Amino acid sequence: MPELRVKIEETDKSYPVYIDCSEISGLREKLEPYISGRKVFVVISEKVNKLYGKILDIPAVDKFILKDGEKEKNFKNYKKITDRMLKSRLSRKDVLLAIGGGVVGDLAGFAASTYMRGIDFIQIPTTLLACVDSSVGGKTGIDTDYGKNLVGAFFQPKAVFININFLKTLDEKQFKTGLGEVVKYSFIEKSCKPQTEVDLFNFLSENFEKINNKDVRTLEKLVQYCVSLKIAVVEQDEKEGGLRKILNFGHTYGHAVEKITNYKKYTHGEAVVEGMRFAFKLAVEKGLIEKNYKFLADDVINKFRFTPVKKFNMNKITEIMKTDKKASNGKITFVLPTEYQEVKSFDFDEDFFLNYTY
Repeated sequence: MPELRVKIEETDKSYPVYIDCSEISGLREKLEPYISGRKVFVVISEKVNKLYGKILDIPAVDKFILKDGEKEKNFKNYKKITDRMLKSRLSRKDVLLAIGGGVVGDLAGFAASTYMRGIDFIQIPTTLLACVDSSVGGKTGIDTDYGKNLVGAFFQPKAVFININFLKTLDEKQFKTGLGEVVKYSFIEKSCKPQTEVDLFNFLSENFEKINNKDVRTLEKLVQYCVSLKIAVVEQDEKEGGLRKILNFGHTYGHAVEKITNYKKYTHGEAVVEGMRFAFKLAVEKGLIEKNYKFLADDVINKFRFTPVKKFNMNKITEIMKTDKKASNGKITFVLPTEYQEVKSFDFDEDFFLNYTY
């Protein structure tokens, strides 16, 4: 399989990311070096289990089937998973497999990070969003009544297995939510400081029809490009001390949209797309970019026909943004475009947005 590698040298947390288009039934054999002679605990999406559970045929001591939806990433399910792991008598030498989208990966990864102070886990993402974003980088966590991912840990997996064939059965809404994060990478590429530029912006412009039609080979290349950019950032800043904040482009406003609609009306990617539109408008008004760049960005976004997001009361949105993990000392942090494919982090007074018109 083609292999990318996350190299976090100072902490010896390096691991491979495998990306391929082979038969899903062959995944068990590829997992064998990581699970042989160990107890295996599986956390799997309900939908994925119905579609692929028998095909995968993972030899597990127990399987926790997680219902689909962001609302399932909670303390209650975290406790159920860790209780089942204890009941299965997993030791620190055993392994947890996370098979599903970002909700499964985040929740299972957090359980793995805390169970006996850390147990090996492997990411097997089955959605486009998880493939290009949450499965790589070690962010784990659960949602609270106060916002998304406010309880969690940085905990790197031992390996990530990405099979593009999982994406064939994604419904259009879930596919588009992944494309939201894909488009994000096209606007931050140069700021990721990759060793090799891929010019994702042009790739999206030239291949949007193949992408929308889920052409497997095009998607394979697309995922490789996005993962390579994510790896470039994670290797330079594992725990979001500086550079990694650029991955939050579109997320400050986007997370507020998700929260204000109780995570039911819009997917994560749809909300992030609206957050990027918000950021481009704000950047033009602040003189950070020319209007022409905003027009180019809008053109790329519009090629993927994302669900329109309604406008919300800015006072209510601001109250939510104040609880964002990056907010502090009365400041709300926004990642904004500054040049073509470049972004930077800026702090705004909370009062600025109370009087802001969007």
